[in-house]
Amino acid sequence: MTLVKWKNQPFFSDIFDNLFEKEFNPMIWKGLNTMPSTNIIEKKDSYLLEIAIPGLEKDDFKINLENNILTISSEKENEKVEEEKNYTRKEFMYGAFSRSFTLPKEIDAEKINAEYKNGILKVILPKKEEAQNPSKIIEIS
Repeated sequence: MTLVKWKNQPFFSDIFDNLFEKEFNPMIWKGLNTMPSTNIIEKKDSYLLEIAIPGLEKDDFKINLENNILTISSEKENEKVEEEKNYTRKEFMYGAFSRSFTLPKEIDAEKINAEYKNGILKVILPKKEEAQNPSKIIEIS
């Protein structure tokens, strides 16, 4: 059985629908209705997560670590009100995302830190001391 996407009497093609959806919903442009892009960089002593999330403040994020799963999420709700002599116009905008990462056992959970600057959330995941230098000489008995 094949499932087909169907719209009831489409006015524009999908290309135009997507264009107008982004035009009339500016939160989509800010990346809040999509999964944010993430770079994962491994260094000798740590991992670095760089998550592109422009247009927010550092207080908009929630970072949680539970059972070796790091979850980064945000919810943003805005209300715009225009009052004129003959009418009042209200617009509500809402955007949210949640992204989870399963951390390797070598991460030192007590030393994880994060910073948000210029639209990039950086989460530094330091490795435990013993994981940083795994080479050793093994004596034969």
